Amino acid sequence: MTNTTYVRLSFMMFLQFFIWGGWFVTVGSYLGKIGFSGAEIGTTYLMNNIAAILSPFFIGMVADRFFSSEKVMGVLHIVGGGVIYFATGITETASLILTLLVYNACYMPTLALVNTISFQQMENPGEQFPKIRVWGTIGWIAAGLSINFILGSMLDNVELTTLPLKMAAVISVLLGLYSFTLPNTPPQNTGKDVSIGDILGIKALRLLKDTSFAIFVLCSLLISIPLAFYYSFTNLFLNDLNVGNAASIQSIGQMSEVLFMILMPWFFVRLGLKKMLLVGMLAWLIRYGMFAMGNTDEMVWMLFLGIALHGICYDFFFVTGQIYVDKKAPKDIRASAQGFITLITYGVGMGIGSVISGNVLDMFTTGGQREWSTFWWIPAIFALLVAVMFFITFKQPEDKAESGN
Repeated sequence: MTNTTYVRLSFMMFLQFFIWGGWFVTVGSYLGKIGFSGAEIGTTYLMNNIAAILSPFFIGMVADRFFSSEKVMGVLHIVGGGVIYFATGITETASLILTLLVYNACYMPTLALVNTISFQQMENPGEQFPKIRVWGTIGWIAAGLSINFILGSMLDNVELTTLPLKMAAVISVLLGLYSFTLPNTPPQNTGKDVSIGDILGIKALRLLKDTSFAIFVLCSLLISIPLAFYYSFTNLFLNDLNVGNAASIQSIGQMSEVLFMILMPWFFVRLGLKKMLLVGMLAWLIRYGMFAMGNTDEMVWMLFLGIALHGICYDFFFVTGQIYVDKKAPKDIRASAQGFITLITYGVGMGIGSVISGNVLDMFTTGGQREWSTFWWIPAIFALLVAVMFFITFKQPEDKAESGN
């Protein structure tokens, strides 16, 4: 891969996640401002999870068989940009939720497409891909900073407005146009029969015969439920507490993610698989406990530290989990197994969490006042129960390559 290709792919990855960070973080606060209930905000975020479930069908049945990836991505981003811009003019609940479902159905397949485009240009993906993927995280961080320090200079309380969504719409169209200039990436499965079972990773179900792997899958699903509490309501929480520049402050989580991604090999050797996964789960407990006890006075440090824990919360469990799946699955079903665990976590688990979190918030909302402290203890206790179950039932793999010891 040449330096020019590296720059082009890195810019693509930067824009890809800039778009997602540009609307996903603050939309809950905007919806709360226009009168959405907690349950309705949760349902809105559920549209992202539904799209994550539907995305593999589109990729497997259409994009991978008939069209070049860069062209499909270009069309999806241009159409998606138009859809999300159109959504900024809608305030009626059902119509806005449905419109955002259409937008997410355009966006989520592009997450797989940027990876496909990248991998086909690489001679050594294991070494080269992380250097490109990190620009996605930088793009997410840049989106948060742009909301507060660029858009915020134009309009007060910008996170409660449609301006971040309009920014995402403009960048989406820009990336759509840019996609047509990317290296040609022809369909990978032209002429091949692809079954629904292949797309859903059904072949990976045979791994569930292993008790420890089955426990890992169950815990992955369960721990994804409290994860949705964070993504759906942290920005609204910070804005309710009048924390200035909330979107930028939340980007500390992505900065932490980059740091711990770099440190992961060091921790993996010293802790091993089970302890890494367990620490990741317990980090959710600590994070939500800090949110529950923190405030904007003497305990403000708890809010910042809770956000900074994102690197441990995400990297130690989800990235370590991907490594475990890669080691556990035979080569012929490795891709199927990764697809399966993605479906279980980002699709099913976070989908359940999106619905539950919104309803929980409504339970602790009285007269328009949200009882945030009580709200955050719910996912904290849930994460603790999952961690205890995992600690008791999960058996440390004996294979040194799997355990990290």
